[in-house]
Amino acid sequence: MKKGIFTLAILSIIFALAACGKSTEKTTKTDQPIQAQTEQTKSEQAPADSLQLLENEKAGEYLADSQGRTLYYFKKDEAGKSTCSGDCLANWPAFTQKDFAVPEGFDKKDFDTITREDNGEKQVTYKGFPLYYFAKDQQEGDVNGQGVKDVWFVVNSQTEFE
Repeated sequence: MKKGIFTLAILSIIFALAACGKSTEKTTKTDQPIQAQTEQTKSEQAPADSLQLLENEKAGEYLADSQGRTLYYFKKDEAGKSTCSGDCLANWPAFTQKDFAVPEGFDKKDFDTITREDNGEKQVTYKGFPLYYFAKDQQEGDVNGQGVKDVWFVVNSQTEFE
């Protein structure tokens, strides 16, 4: 009789532990998909990094990336081709962001990419012309590259390429 009660007690404990284990297992399995769904929903709802239109006394309105870094074009470039490489590219790094929204007054269709001949990177273009940063722009809102050597200019919705 004692043996039967002992066996019954052991089996009861095993069942109780197994039930707790299954309960935890179910909660874990249920929580993981909810977390994944939440993260997925966040990424679907989160807007892409947006370009912005900023304004400066010297340059007027100009296009900047999501961090406020000014974007420039090089007057010597041709539509669909960058002529800035080597030391030029060190001073005027290519704008290579992959996904972004554009501010009001701009058409997303005017933005595309080219493949650079010197390093194979994709560089963003506006109306066919490659976009660049200026290495001497150190903080948000700097427009130190505006008018440099009369060939580097900020981009805005009125920019017309020659």
